[in-house]
Amino acid sequence: MTSAKPRERSVARLAAVQALYQMELAATSLPDVLAEFEVHRFGAEIEGEKYAKAESAFFGDIIEGVVREQRTLDPLVDDALSKGWPLRRVEAILRAILRAGAYELKYRPDVPARVVISEYVDVAAAFLEGEETGMVNAVLDQLARGARHAEFSDSAER
Repeated sequence: MTSAKPRERSVARLAAVQALYQMELAATSLPDVLAEFEVHRFGAEIEGEKYAKAESAFFGDIIEGVVREQRTLDPLVDDALSKGWPLRRVEAILRAILRAGAYELKYRPDVPARVVISEYVDVAAAFLEGEETGMVNAVLDQLARGARHAEFSDSAER
């Protein structure tokens, strides 16, 4: 029997990106967005669509962590982006994806770096098309190799 945990974490990541996006565009507060997702979205039915169950604690950790560590995360992402395209110039949804991925890479060593990269590329594909998903992959890969170089050493890759 397979565990529901990976699926619930995938849903939590997708929801975290949606929540971060909502917080930025609608200036929704952290407590309000956490409550909204917990009470009204996870496992709920909205307009005939059934929302999947998410790992709530993981969702909360990503949101709270990105907000708490944004001053550390943004310069890391800026350095990994192409010169001339600072984080403030990319679309809000892309900023949310990169910040959430950067947070997991830096502060969640319990999650393998390759899993983080793959998951956020999938999240990007849900919202964006073409080059942006490749950019998410490249930026998070660069961040992962800096933050978790041991996971990418020759012996770790075999």
